Formats: sequence, structure tokens, C-alpha cells
Amino acid sequence: DQGGQIFTARALRGLDGAGLQPAIAAIRARIGQRPVYLTLDIDCLDPAFAPGTGTPEPGGMTSSQVLTVLEELADLNWVGMDCVEVAPAYDHAELTSNAAATFVWTYLSGQVAKRKGA
Repeated sequence: DQGGQIFTARALRGLDGAGLQPAIAAIRARIGQRPVYLTLDIDCLDPAFAPGTGTPEPGGMTSSQVLTVLEELADLNWVGMDCVEVAPAYDHAELTSNAAATFVWTYLSGQVAKRKGA
């Protein structure tokens, strides 16, 4: 009954930094200060950035786009986050594991900075 809002990778293709601001503003307006939990499915990324997943999505988001979203929304009322679908056996170069670890680290860093008032 709350509905949903979808931003497809196609709609976000080629956008970074300031180009992502309309989507970020829409997310911020929709969530407000309500508690929010993020499940980040690693297969939202293009396989160039995360080949180690069971369902690769050619044309998916870039690592930079995901980092921008995490950084820009760090001040929301987060209650938690997880990162799923990382399959190291499918990724000989560990790109996927590194991306997942960086995303979780970025989320946690944002939460620490928010608590310190930075």
C-alpha cells in the first residue's frame, strides 16, 4: 500500500554526480525522516564492476554511481544496510568483493560521520 518508485539503470545511464541529484532528491523526499533500511543487491552493477554474482546485469550501474548515492543519502535515518548476491567464485579478480566491501565501508563511514556531526 506504500507503492514503490523505480529508477532503472537505463534511466541513470551516463549520470554521475550532479546528474544523479534528481533521483537522490526524489528518494530523500519520499523517505523523509522515516527509518530506512538498504539492501544493496550487488547485481545492480554492470558486470564490468561486479562480475561475481549469479545474475549479472549488463548495462547496470557503475560503482561510482552507487558510491554517490550512498554518500549523498548518508544523513537519512538509517537503521541498517546489507549487501547481497556477492559470489566470489565467479570473480577471479575479486572486483565484486572489493566493490561490496567499499559500499559497506562507505555506508558505515557515513553513519560514523553523522554521529560525530561531521
